[in-house]
Amino acid sequence: MDPKLEAFERLLNIMDELREQCPWDRKQTFETLRHLTIEETFELSEAVLDKDPEAVKKELGDLMLHLVFYSRIAEESGLFSIRDVLEFINAKLIRRHPHIYGDVEAPDARTVADNWEKIKMKEGRKSALDGVPKSLPPLVKAYRIQEKASGIGFDWEHAGQVWEKVREELDELYSEASEGSDTEKLELEFGDVLFALVNYARFIGVNPEDALEKTNRKFIRRFRHLEEQARLQGKSLGKMTLEEMDVFWEEAKKKE
Repeated sequence: MDPKLEAFERLLNIMDELREQCPWDRKQTFETLRHLTIEETFELSEAVLDKDPEAVKKELGDLMLHLVFYSRIAEESGLFSIRDVLEFINAKLIRRHPHIYGDVEAPDARTVADNWEKIKMKEGRKSALDGVPKSLPPLVKAYRIQEKASGIGFDWEHAGQVWEKVREELDELYSEASEGSDTEKLELEFGDVLFALVNYARFIGVNPEDALEKTNRKFIRRFRHLEEQARLQGKSLGKMTLEEMDVFWEEAKKKE
């Protein structure tokens, strides 16, 4: 047997044993696993950003366990099995890659993505946006919404147009803020700015979620250096001037 298939079969057997013999595993349901699956997904995301292949391997294993776990629970209820799950994804991949398994031509990744969205619409979706989960974090959701719309041709022609839109939305936000508009109005204008920036990020090949997380991590590193240096000098951040703190901040930047 192929070692990969053998390892997967071993996982399935272990899952069967745990479900039958372990009190904790036996009591789990779709609902109780849900928040754990979300946590595992975020841990995988962190491992990817950390560029840590060993951690990625570990987190993929944890997620694989969850996929098998859900399938085993479903099989017990007569809903579906792991075989059904695999056959479904196999069929979908073949159907949505006609440039590989059919006679459609797709010379680049953008064409493949566009074809993917068009095929989805032919499969019965009423809107190109139906595939965007409602529970996605807003920044990720904005990016996916724009990708979906682009897939059926609703998009800007080039990045310059998007940048002009960003500037337009910034001007509108600044105008509303200068006039002392209420919070609701400012939220709408600020949201327009973020949406436009996400669009620009997409056009220049940047994932906004990854970019923001990297900036978050950079800020944390620099701020912790600031805190550590203040402690070493017996100073309290709350009593330091911005100029004094900026010295340590610049030190942290130079270290990077």
